Amino acid sequence: MGRAFAIGVVLNLGFVAAEVGAGLWTGSLALLADAGHNMSDVLSLLLAWGATILARRAPAGRRTYGLRKGTILASLANAVLLLVAVGAIVSEAIRRFGEPAPIDAPIVMLTAALGVLINGATALLFMRGSQSDLNVRGAFLHMAADAGVSLTVVAGALVIALTGITWIDPALSLIIVGVIVLGTWGLLRDSVDLAMDAAPRGIDVDEVRRWLAAQPGVEDVHDLHIWAMSTTETALTAHVLRPQNTDADSFLHAACDGLSERFRIDHATLQIETDPARACRLAPAEVV
Repeated sequence: MGRAFAIGVVLNLGFVAAEVGAGLWTGSLALLADAGHNMSDVLSLLLAWGATILARRAPAGRRTYGLRKGTILASLANAVLLLVAVGAIVSEAIRRFGEPAPIDAPIVMLTAALGVLINGATALLFMRGSQSDLNVRGAFLHMAADAGVSLTVVAGALVIALTGITWIDPALSLIIVGVIVLGTWGLLRDSVDLAMDAAPRGIDVDEVRRWLAAQPGVEDVHDLHIWAMSTTETALTAHVLRPQNTDADSFLHAACDGLSERFRIDHATLQIETDPARACRLAPAEVV
């Protein structure tokens, strides 16, 4: 995945330079808006890449989980970065509606078409890992959205060339904003959830509880917590009431293997309780 990040950064930096030059040359706000968006994506790729490297560092000192959480913080920073870029684009687009400027449509079309190729190719680099890693998913969504945005700019420049209607350029900028917001909202929501130690999307906490309660000899499950250690690793802790616990080690190994295979929870810690007459102080649902 490190190679994919490196290729993506180099390709997009080159394209940003080309878009800025073409945008200034032609006076196209749509191109400059897309260049700003692509620059934020370069920064997001660097953040995601750096977080992936940090996540491999072994636990040390007070950081008993290592730096795995950095991937979650990177995905959150990427979402916020995009939304900040949106504000600048909207402001300039509104100004351009009042002061429309002519653009060189053929150059805009050629530059945006190059963006479709570069962003599409970069998105393909991250497609395989986007299903299992929120950090990589953020990179994939950025690149896929950019390819669609660039295609929209191509179409808009063609319409301007045919009709001479200059307000189409700032209108396209607002369409770009809509695409960015739609593509970023899910990433922001999931990143905030994971930063707040919510169970990762796709894991049904109640189903996990039922599965644990159905294991041999288990009479109750309480103090269940599931959270993300990183964008690819999930942890679980729970208290399990199991009065007849003569096969304790075998039960623990089987339960942890089952959690890994069924729910992709690879870091499970189970506390076994054997005395049903002694209530655990963490048993009430409202106690954390």
